[in-house]
Amino acid sequence: MPRRRRRPKLAVWKFASCDGCQLTLLDCEDELLLMSELFEIAYFLEASSAVVRGPYDLSLVEGSITTPEEVERIHAIRRQSRILVAMGACATAGGIQALRNFVDVEDMKRVVYASPEYVRTLEHSLPASAYVPVDFELPGCPPSKAQVLEFLTAFLQGRRPSIPTHSVCIDCKRQGIVCVMVAEGIPCLGPVTRTGCGALCPRYRRGCYGCFGPMESPNTESLSAWFLVRSGLAPQQLVPLYRSFNAAAPAFVEASQHSADPNGVQQATESLWAQAVNERESANGKP
Repeated sequence: MPRRRRRPKLAVWKFASCDGCQLTLLDCEDELLLMSELFEIAYFLEASSAVVRGPYDLSLVEGSITTPEEVERIHAIRRQSRILVAMGACATAGGIQALRNFVDVEDMKRVVYASPEYVRTLEHSLPASAYVPVDFELPGCPPSKAQVLEFLTAFLQGRRPSIPTHSVCIDCKRQGIVCVMVAEGIPCLGPVTRTGCGALCPRYRRGCYGCFGPMESPNTESLSAWFLVRSGLAPQQLVPLYRSFNAAAPAFVEASQHSADPNGVQQATESLWAQAVNERESANGKP
């Protein structure tokens, strides 16, 4: 009889996070049953207490790195994993907890904890890629079920995953969703946010919150200037727009810091005003 082909060993690891990414895996339901036949689920404590020792063919990492112990653990996981994938906004861009990166953590500890001297934490909340090589990233808060399944299927087939990197704006246009920025003046991160949700918020007349992080080439400077000129927002109102689920994503960090800089804001605003004047004159037939 022919020998049965060995199933690849899959491990799912949790760091600082809300478990939403792991729940996305469990939410696959019928597909998860099939995956359990194709993978040996060696470590996934959210689903089972059974543990199989490494090394592992594929490790999915949820959560950001926030403590010295987690730094040691992510290095240990990397050594045991042939392929390591960061899954979700925390693992790919620091998560909502990366808001600590913009304040003094010691001050926060003194305010929140009765005995802050017992709290061992890092100054910053950072993605896994800040400490170890990451082979692939699945963004999102939480990641898309369809994209997770596409990655797992591609892994089994030995091909590159077909996961789009265009903006949420493209999804709105394809689905015929009226732009909430243009029609209603609602601040929206859709022009700079990566697709994955199917334009869920704009479909219900809400601005995109940037759950899937920056798209492949985000023009945050232009978007920020649009908010200031067309939507009438104050510079400080732009900062929390970029500092949310993907607070440590470099493009969003730069945009939020730029928004907090009066000189940078003034330059961007003047540039957009000049552009708006040119467009208006062209529409009126002036040379």
